[in-house]
Amino acid sequence: MAKITHFCAALAAASLTACAGLSADVHTVSGNGADQAVALHGEQTYAFARTQPQDDSADHPQAENLLRDELAKHGFVDTAGKPAHYLLSMAYSTRPASVGIGGEDCAPLDCGAGSDGPGALLFGREYQHALTLRFFDYASGIERYKVSAVFTDRDAYPLHALPLLVKTALAKLPFDAPADWRVKLSIDKASGVPNVESMMPLQR
Repeated sequence: MAKITHFCAALAAASLTACAGLSADVHTVSGNGADQAVALHGEQTYAFARTQPQDDSADHPQAENLLRDELAKHGFVDTAGKPAHYLLSMAYSTRPASVGIGGEDCAPLDCGAGSDGPGALLFGREYQHALTLRFFDYASGIERYKVSAVFTDRDAYPLHALPLLVKTALAKLPFDAPADWRVKLSIDKASGVPNVESMMPLQR
């Protein structure tokens, strides 16, 4: 947990100019056209599905610990690889904001591009951080719920943004309709931990 605390502190330090006005965007999809409210109906147990690069990464266990702790606040329990109701995949990335994230996971969001502009000369270039969580039915493999969160700052290190992205993606589990939301957050100055201040649906 020490590394996670470091991530949170680094996020706070990188966001000192906007600690009271941070925001991130969320996009959700429920499987089989189900209503968002029943997308995760059932036993609240899960096991992580990992890619080979995640298995080989020294940092990924810290990311999973962060997600595990936040899911526990919603009553979800990790079965540590044993059969569970859901199989959960986690994907995150950081790219220069001028390039854009692209891809279908965040197409409905404003993940596109932009320009570094003159601000990059004064403060450094902007980066967009993205997190996507996908809940699959463990037995059938059917996707039940997907949530993507996107956040922009001037820190190029992906793990520094993860505390905020996880807090945003799980601000509600699941989010109600509509599919797109804006989550406003603040950073606790003492602990560096992000806190949700408000959630507002976005009409696209």
